[in-house]
Amino acid sequence: MGTTRGPRRSAGARAAAVALGTVLLATGCEGDAENKTAPATPSPARPAWKTRPESLASLGDSITRGFDACSVLEDCPEVSWATGTEVDSLARRLLLSPQTSSWNYARTGARMADLPGQMRAAVAHKPQLVTVLLGANDACRADVAQMTPVDSFRADLQSALGTLRSSLPTSQVYVAGIPDLKRLWSEGRKNVLGKQIWKMASICPSMLRDADAVDEAAEERRAQVDKRVGEYNAVLKDVCSKDALCRYDGAVNGYNFTQQELSKWDWFHPSKKGQGELAGLAYRAITADRPVA
Repeated sequence: MGTTRGPRRSAGARAAAVALGTVLLATGCEGDAENKTAPATPSPARPAWKTRPESLASLGDSITRGFDACSVLEDCPEVSWATGTEVDSLARRLLLSPQTSSWNYARTGARMADLPGQMRAAVAHKPQLVTVLLGANDACRADVAQMTPVDSFRADLQSALGTLRSSLPTSQVYVAGIPDLKRLWSEGRKNVLGKQIWKMASICPSMLRDADAVDEAAEERRAQVDKRVGEYNAVLKDVCSKDALCRYDGAVNGYNFTQQELSKWDWFHPSKKGQGELAGLAYRAITADRPVA
């Protein structure tokens, strides 16, 4: 009797353990489940930025049209920072064949509300890079009360980028900051002829009107324009940051244009030299391995 009792108990224990294991497998062990971590879902790979796109379309306003860079109150796209053939433009720096693989859809006087239409025209060429320099005219109005509301500015920018993404999901976008309009007023007002052109051609009256006035009302008006430009640039940066293939370049707003880099006809728009400086800023931002700060 004593030699058989131990083995029988061992066999019974093994049977009980097997039964318990079966129950745990069938029902799951609640305590273990609480300690288990679900496998991490891998993040989608960020699309690679091409530092050497093979085609580009440029959108914007008078700056990108080379306005007042060659003659008074006229466009001169040949010296455009973006697509010009008579300056060391972005297209000439980047592309093997700039004359056949770059397009300029900017229009003098354009505001952000015009960007969706410009984008639709550009998409037809399937550019690998789209440049945007737009927004100064949204602040350059007859009066500060007419400046484009920030929400409308944002909506039009988002609409344009949505048009691009729905047709060309892998095209890249370079968005330049709006130049410092108050800085341009400060530089240009040093030239007597420039101030006469500002008045005669009604150039950016919200900022440049009564150029020599420094009374409280004039200073407040310029401060409102300056503030709105800052708000527009914040929108450009924010909207661009939500697109993996968009780079915002705040260096354009921070660039201190001198009189040599301003048009000798209106002392407000970039001269040929100024256009070249803009091309250089864009080229550095686009060919950088990482987005500029």
